[in-house]
Amino acid sequence: MTFLSILCALLIEQMKPLRADNFIYAEIKALALRMETWFNAGQATHGRIGWFLMMAILLVPVATISWVLHYYDWFLASFAWNVLIVYLTLGFRHYSHYFTSIQLALNAGDETAARALLAEWTRQDTIGMDANEISRVAVEKALITTHRNVFGVFFWFLILGPVGAILYRVSEYVARAWNEPEHMRNEAFGLFAGRAYYWIDWLPVRLTAVAFAVVGNFEDAIYAWRNFSRRWADEAIGIILSAGGGAMGVRLGSPAEHAVRVTLIDSATVDISDVEADTLPGEEPSVRSLQSTVGLVWRALLLWMMLLLLLSGAVWLGATP
Repeated sequence: MTFLSILCALLIEQMKPLRADNFIYAEIKALALRMETWFNAGQATHGRIGWFLMMAILLVPVATISWVLHYYDWFLASFAWNVLIVYLTLGFRHYSHYFTSIQLALNAGDETAARALLAEWTRQDTIGMDANEISRVAVEKALITTHRNVFGVFFWFLILGPVGAILYRVSEYVARAWNEPEHMRNEAFGLFAGRAYYWIDWLPVRLTAVAFAVVGNFEDAIYAWRNFSRRWADEAIGIILSAGGGAMGVRLGSPAEHAVRVTLIDSATVDISDVEADTLPGEEPSVRSLQSTVGLVWRALLLWMMLLLLLSGAVWLGATP
């Protein structure tokens, strides 16, 4: 039922994408804000309490409904419930219109429109970016968004069903909401949320990187992952972008923006931003990289679906007397 639930949710989303500013998402954002307002007294312990309470408020009803439907063996109702949860937690089409519009604008030579779209999508300053820089940032944003809105959801839905899908998406949002805003960056309140999402995402992010490698240039993807993912302060982002870039033969990431310091054997330190760009596999991103990204994501999606189909078939055959 897992495979069919995901397949149906994907088909429904292709026909009628869920708006990113829908009512349910707005209520979850409001709840996260209330948790911050009620519990943020400047200590990490308060953030831990707020995180667990928010998860309980959202997950207990979902788990209860799932258990009742399964206990009474209401197959069609249970199937519809699974499809609904996957549809609500997937975000395959939430932001694809930005990526497509940027691609069309760059193909038409309209860099001004492409910069405006990218700024609206990423919430960052795009003034002065040329076509290659716009392409690089758009590709990076697309790979990260696809992992967090699609492949991470797949993994946790497979493991825990509807509860897992909700857990993953809410923990990802709370980790951002309690750490990334300007007024929260130096707050201890969001430390636990960030660490919790790190461990929740630890295995999914590596499975996504493996999928990119399998459907792309395997050797370059693994080489870039092993040797250059440490350039990013965020380990998960480093793994996704290094493996994704290597799979496409594209050089992603800006060392000046993402470099971190590492300790060498002789206890000296070196800034990885000093590593020459030509040591990285691949070529500089260009407008063509946008189309390569679309192909990579769709191939990775098909790989995940085939694996889910095989797993579902094995479970069904094992349950057949």
